[in-house]
Amino acid sequence: MDESLIERLRKLCVATLSDGCDQIAGQRGYLDSDIQCRVNQRSIVGIAATVLEVPSYEPCKPEFAFDVIDSAVPGSVICIASGADANTAVWGELMTAGAVVKGHEAAVLDGGTRDVGIIRRDTDFPVYARSVVPSSSIGRLKTIVKDEPVNLAGVLVSPGDYIVGDEDGVVAIPQQFAADITAFAEEAESVEAEMAKYIAEVGSMRAAIDKFGRA
Repeated sequence: MDESLIERLRKLCVATLSDGCDQIAGQRGYLDSDIQCRVNQRSIVGIAATVLEVPSYEPCKPEFAFDVIDSAVPGSVICIASGADANTAVWGELMTAGAVVKGHEAAVLDGGTRDVGIIRRDTDFPVYARSVVPSSSIGRLKTIVKDEPVNLAGVLVSPGDYIVGDEDGVVAIPQQFAADITAFAEEAESVEAEMAKYIAEVGSMRAAIDKFGRA
């Protein structure tokens, strides 16, 4: 994990980083709009630690998810892909307790979370998810892959990719483009701040667009 890059990303907005994925990587970086912070709203930045779950009627515990929580680098974002199953919780109180004790940043789930009242009561750990739902994953899903690329809410996320979340949603930044996308977003936000100031001074958005050459 590049700590200096993490600190730079903490100062940036998901929207601008999403633009950077479009412009620099040439691909979508933003997760589906349903992926929102469901408990302990705050901005998050970390590297992805990935798990894949698939439908199953077997009474399976999410063993690979437990392993990833225990083994991932502190500061990781635990990313669980479950095929956009909004009616099954893949995260809850005990997984949060494990993530907190290991020093992880957040969870981002292409599925549901539960125990939100307990998580909020006992921790400040943010959980971004597709839904809040009371159902257990046991007898509905099983974990089959860890530490491999997964389709997370419409975006291919690999272990080590940078995950950034805020009130606009979540963006996954491919590791190989992370430095360039960060620089793009820093420059864009600096220019946009100057544009906003200029708009306030002259009272015209069109004048700012003409002056700065961008919208």
